[in-house]
Amino acid sequence: FLHFVKKIIVRIMENPPEWGDGGRGRRAVVIGGGVAGSLIAKSLQFDADLTLIDPKDYFEIPWASLRATVEPSFAERSLIHHKDYLANGRLIVSEVTNITNKEVLTADGHQVTYDYLVVATGHYDPLPISRTDRLEEYQTENEKIKEADSILIVGGGPTGVELAAEIAVDFPQKKVTLVHDGSRLLEFIGPKASDKTLEWLKNKNVEVKLMQSVDLSNNTDNSGGNRTYFTSSGETIRADCHFLCMGKPPGSEWLRETYLKDRIDNFGRLKVDENLRIKGHRNIFAVGDITDIKELKQGYSAQKHALVAAKNLKLLMSGGKESKLAIYEPRSSPNIIVSLGRQDAVAQFSFTTIIGLVPGMIKSKDLYVGKTRKKMGLQP
Repeated sequence: FLHFVKKIIVRIMENPPEWGDGGRGRRAVVIGGGVAGSLIAKSLQFDADLTLIDPKDYFEIPWASLRATVEPSFAERSLIHHKDYLANGRLIVSEVTNITNKEVLTADGHQVTYDYLVVATGHYDPLPISRTDRLEEYQTENEKIKEADSILIVGGGPTGVELAAEIAVDFPQKKVTLVHDGSRLLEFIGPKASDKTLEWLKNKNVEVKLMQSVDLSNNTDNSGGNRTYFTSSGETIRADCHFLCMGKPPGSEWLRETYLKDRIDNFGRLKVDENLRIKGHRNIFAVGDITDIKELKQGYSAQKHALVAAKNLKLLMSGGKESKLAIYEPRSSPNIIVSLGRQDAVAQFSFTTIIGLVPGMIKSKDLYVGKTRKKMGLQP
């Protein structure tokens, strides 16, 4: 009898009861330390036995990356060590190789057991592992711009437009050419905003070529040190360097051989329900750009995902009723602001579209970096 009692006591000590502790005995694993993953990890760190797994040791504020290209010191604030905001969680810097119904396996050999799992791998974007190397990468990109007299930008979405604007404002002497295969710039928003942006870029001496593509593998060296690029319409462009600003694929390819392989749609996104749980799984959530939610993939939306999912996880971990789970409701007509250098921006609101200093005051000066840092519990 005493031997039996001893075994029970040992088992209780090894696996303490999870009720009445607010969920802190529950093991929560977050895969991905981007906009959504970092915020949900921060939100859960004192409510669960938390592990954050990310292939790099820092969180990058992505909408600040183009400013950091023309001003590398800006990245000192927009690149945040995970450990700066993760005071009470475990950090594993590694790629995830597999997910089972109870474990996450990493490339460096970790086997992390979970009670609750969050997938927040966003888009595929291979970046340096360390914050130091990422800072050096920005220095290298900046030197490339400084040394060039002419620059080719391929892609007329928000990344290409914002990069062209940043270079045109900070280096007005540079010859900038932007090539886009669509009929207008910024095709994800209305034509009025596109037209205003095109006019703004032309006024900054940016040459914009629409309805054309560039084969970057087919270019020739010139005696002057620059290169000749050929467009799909037969035009030639001379430039000292180029930047490819095209959309990135969802960060889901690795999931196709895992426990969640049947929950990926035809676009590579994870199917989620209104509570942000992956369909068919009561304890696995997905947040951010990896989800199949019908909305623009914006940082603002990813942060909203994180807050809703964190609320739901805390409820479940503390034994709350599923009927009380919060519902995520995407905005039907979100406000959109595209930065145009340090002062201007183009903004599409539900009631009007404007360009210039007024929307620029909202976004362009600091690109929400101070606001985001405060949200992460850091000095702005």
